[in-house]
Amino acid sequence: MADTTPVVGGGDSALDQRLSDELSKYNAAATPGVAPEEEITVRIEDDGELLAGLSGWTWGQAAGIGLTWVHAEHRRSGLGSALLAAFEEEARRRGCTHVFVTSFTFQAPDFYQRHGYEETFRWESVPTPGRDDVHMLKHL
Repeated sequence: MADTTPVVGGGDSALDQRLSDELSKYNAAATPGVAPEEEITVRIEDDGELLAGLSGWTWGQAAGIGLTWVHAEHRRSGLGSALLAAFEEEARRRGCTHVFVTSFTFQAPDFYQRHGYEETFRWESVPTPGRDDVHMLKHL
């Protein structure tokens, strides 16, 4: 019999890729006629230096934002709004009708809410007491 003992480790990009590939196959079989998940990235650079970036995905009518970052020196300068607008425009072009995002209370939920995102769920005390994980949705 095969050894089925779970092996716990740290970051494993090869495992992440394998899991993503396997889930993509499963999802494709369960949703015939729906285009596969596709990544979206948006970046703003100055002379090769990254000032801001956003990455996410689209799948069917849904889009999701995974990561958003603006260099500390450029926050509140409009770069985040430019990233978000470009992401939403591409999501619409791909046929998406809504965007999902999560943001911790110490990050940027107010930013997303100013751009029309509505809180749908709040996971309190995550990652620690006094901080929450805010889940939001915007209809495009």
